[in-house]
Amino acid sequence: MNTDSGNVVKSGGISMHSAETSPLSGGSRMDDKQRRRRYFLYRWKDYGVGYLFMLPWMIGFAVLVAFPVGWSLFNSFNKVRITPEGFKFEWVGIDNYRRAFVEDNIYSIQLITYFQEMLLMIPLILIFSFFVSLLLNQKFPGRTLVRAVFFLPVIFATGQVLTELFVQGAGKLPFIEQYNLEGLVRENVGPRIAEPMLAVLSKAVIILWYSGVQILIFIAGFQTIPRTIYEAVRIDGASPWESFWKITLPAMVPFIGLNAVFTIVDLFTFPFNPVMDHVRANMFKPATGYGYASALAWIYFAIIIALLAIVLWITYRAAKGRREMR
Repeated sequence: MNTDSGNVVKSGGISMHSAETSPLSGGSRMDDKQRRRRYFLYRWKDYGVGYLFMLPWMIGFAVLVAFPVGWSLFNSFNKVRITPEGFKFEWVGIDNYRRAFVEDNIYSIQLITYFQEMLLMIPLILIFSFFVSLLLNQKFPGRTLVRAVFFLPVIFATGQVLTELFVQGAGKLPFIEQYNLEGLVRENVGPRIAEPMLAVLSKAVIILWYSGVQILIFIAGFQTIPRTIYEAVRIDGASPWESFWKITLPAMVPFIGLNAVFTIVDLFTFPFNPVMDHVRANMFKPATGYGYASALAWIYFAIIIALLAIVLWITYRAAKGRREMR
């Protein structure tokens, strides 16, 4: 009797246990829902603050920018004409894009030349701002004043002020003409490389003017590295050179990537950008108009996005490799 009852209890216990662990049971499904809910809450706590900071920009983009961007993409597949009755649209497909690469030789040359200049200037700005911020991160009298001096060009050299400075020749360095550097560059470097190099030298002051924000970001990055790490490696006998390559530079990889993205966006919207001037000029030509100009702008935008994607991928791989080494 006791044995039978014990078996019943045992079998009942087995059936209850199997019901709890069976993936087809309702309890298991509830556990999965709870786990997903907890995981969602965990991720929201992790990223929610960032999304809240992005919310004003997202609202502004959806209200003010999304429609014009979509409309320009639609225009790029049309021939747009302005008539007394309004805008007239004639669907031409990818013909505007084909004309940009096949017929418009000026656009292709300007695009290649300007990208060569920027690919030379971006690393120079990053290297300059990195080492200046490394110096400004040290303790010395008047450090706050010196930091403010390096940030002043960001405030003054913008928009119309920058345009007027370049018109007056303030963007060029005088020693280029004094020492005939242009002739030396053309003699010792091929013509394909000489042109973008000379263009960069003629805009060398931009490296100083466009480094203020990057310097601040790098200084903030240096301050995230604990001082105790440097004290520990000094005790172990590491030199400042070794601590720079083993600690400082790896820790600054995310900030280098952030500054690279900022610099790319900043320079490719430069006021004296010949590509953007060409786009604006084609907007009002009867033979091209808004549709063709929109296609030129979207080609330019796509190349910039591809360049940004490459920079973000390299930064991600470098940061991931550093985490795996720990």
